[in-house]
Amino acid sequence: MKNKILEDKISKFDPNDSGSLYHGVFGLPFNQEESKLIIVPVPWEATVSYGEGAVLGPKTILDASQQIDLYDLINPNGWKEGIAMQDIPSSIFYKSKQVREKALKYLEQYNYKKVDEDLLNEINNDCLDIKNYVFETTKELLNQDKIVGIVGGEHSVPLGYLEALAEKYDDFGILHIDAHSDLRDAYQGFTYSHASIFFNALKIKNISKLVQVGIRDFCEQENDLIKKENKRISLFTDYEIKKDIFCGKTLKDKFAEIIKKLPQNVYISFDIDGLIPYLSPNTGTPVIGGFSVEEMVFLFEELIDLGRKIIGFDLCEVAEGKDQWDGNVGARVLYKLCLLTLKSQKNK
Repeated sequence: MKNKILEDKISKFDPNDSGSLYHGVFGLPFNQEESKLIIVPVPWEATVSYGEGAVLGPKTILDASQQIDLYDLINPNGWKEGIAMQDIPSSIFYKSKQVREKALKYLEQYNYKKVDEDLLNEINNDCLDIKNYVFETTKELLNQDKIVGIVGGEHSVPLGYLEALAEKYDDFGILHIDAHSDLRDAYQGFTYSHASIFFNALKIKNISKLVQVGIRDFCEQENDLIKKENKRISLFTDYEIKKDIFCGKTLKDKFAEIIKKLPQNVYISFDIDGLIPYLSPNTGTPVIGGFSVEEMVFLFEELIDLGRKIIGFDLCEVAEGKDQWDGNVGARVLYKLCLLTLKSQKNK
């Protein structure tokens, strides 16, 4: 019955006029039950350490997604498998606003070497609640055999999803696209800081490999951890990649070197600041350097061509800004992630 309903919707849907009659993500007509891939929006921004605005990322991306043409040369019929986004939870959005106020109060004291332990514990417990929400939400979807993508919010939000994936997969790796390593231990005292996501993720034993790509801003503590965990973490800095290209290595060969480090099952964690800053000028912590969208799409295509299966993904740190540019770029990155993830499911 489900397939018949899906087929009926597809037959009545005009992909050349998407977005005008239907108002799901990418203008698609599918609901969650019918869809193979579910996007979970998490409008959370409590621990950001520079610019704000990622809390509006899910809405900004959803709004911009309405005007994307569905036809895609990489996976032309991918949208027909069903893609849907859950409703953006207003309760999390408003809780984020409240906790951010607490965090700003705490950080003002922290900057003067004064720590309010009670306030810090309260903030950490609030962040733990969000981790648990993401865990329970994604676990339920995985139990329904859905593929899940997370849209943040700050980069701390995927941790609960990684824990849920660890209950389904005995072994998987993370392909991490970012300007930052995010390997700090409880940055500024926040256990679940956006700058600590992969420090925390490495506590999940089923994650056998973390491959970081495009990193161009990291501290000595993070570098020491990378050296200590060199069998589990592979770092490919922005400069290292580009230096090899400058010296004559092809991007295809460099990407093959990167992909070789990853196991069969791969989770993609995509911080939008991994891109060239003009593509996401309002992201919270921009850094010079970075990649084009086309280069990242090529990396993910090569990942699939070399036999890897994408089991899930997140896209984080997209901010609203004063115009629709960041949302436009974010929506297009999200659509590519969805189509490539669906295409990769054929790799066993």
